[in-house]
Amino acid sequence: MQEFSPGLAGVAAAKSKVSFVDGQIGLLEYRGIRIEELAAKSSFLETTYLLLYDRLPTQAERDRFLSDLVHHRRIKYRIIDLIKCLPEHGHPMDALQAAVAALGMFYPARQVLDPEVQYWSAVRLIAKVPTIVSAYYRVRRGDEQIQPRDDLDHASNFLYMLTEKVPNPAIAKVLDTCLILHAEHTMNASTFSGMVTASTLADPYTVVSSAIGTLKGPLHGGAAQEVVEMLEEIGSREHVRSYLEKKLAAKQKLVGFGHRLYKVKDPRAASLQAIAQQLFAQYGRSPLYDLAEEVERVGEELLRGKGIHANVDFYSGVLYKTMGLDPDFFPAVFAMARVSGWLAHWVEQLQDNRLFRPGQIYEGVHGRAYVPLTNRH
Repeated sequence: MQEFSPGLAGVAAAKSKVSFVDGQIGLLEYRGIRIEELAAKSSFLETTYLLLYDRLPTQAERDRFLSDLVHHRRIKYRIIDLIKCLPEHGHPMDALQAAVAALGMFYPARQVLDPEVQYWSAVRLIAKVPTIVSAYYRVRRGDEQIQPRDDLDHASNFLYMLTEKVPNPAIAKVLDTCLILHAEHTMNASTFSGMVTASTLADPYTVVSSAIGTLKGPLHGGAAQEVVEMLEEIGSREHVRSYLEKKLAAKQKLVGFGHRLYKVKDPRAASLQAIAQQLFAQYGRSPLYDLAEEVERVGEELLRGKGIHANVDFYSGVLYKTMGLDPDFFPAVFAMARVSGWLAHWVEQLQDNRLFRPGQIYEGVHGRAYVPLTNRH
């Protein structure tokens, strides 16, 4: 009899050198480097290189990587045409998934074991996903897409493509740090989805597209959007306790609290709180952030002893909202970051690939006879 583990909890489905989590002490490492150190000292693109190649790049490697990424930021006009055909009220993750899948038709990458194919596929996806996200952001408002600028860094260019205004460097740095914190997180649901697809030797655009579809769910990347919606529903600090008590009395989950791995506060949430102060220095302190802190305080009190704490989604949405992003775009920004982790696992998966084919426990009947249509009641 096979052992059943709902949600594959506790089942090790792969070996990896990409990242490590110790949920008992709140430790997260990318390739052995603590996330707090990368958030303070690195950049998103340097961190991406680390995830992909298991080392920080030399100056020459960094320069080439950045140059290649800048050169591949633009997307085909037919991808823009595709985006323009999508409903303006559709979810940005659906638009992103469709556009990324379509990219694979323009850049065939069937020889997935070829290191050159792996490199250029990673470059194109990391460079073009922000362009796709910003294009849908503009198009659904009836505005034309803004072409990327080669003289801007990754985060600054994305913010520029949203508004056609060069952002304050401090604001761009906050976004860049957010992308680092969201870039990778071991065998999460979307990474596993991508790895299952990768194990069939599907092209990387299909791999990332499948991962995007998984990330969309409210139990995964969609949580940041729901946190902001919850905070707006609560409205003020005076209503926090009664709102949370009502939720818990109804045995409903508190959005932005809890994590499958962490039994202490998510270290990414702590890092987000630290960089929030940089954002407030430019925009002024956010009332929504103050409300979030009160929700966390009361939530920790009500959940004391249960090992349930604020996770990364709890504060990320507040920061994106402060930057002016629409809440339904938060998961797409998450995807912009996580594409690096997905691709790192894709490359690692191909080094010793085996098709994912788990077993199941059958609970149906046996020996059932076929009943002719005239005899069915």
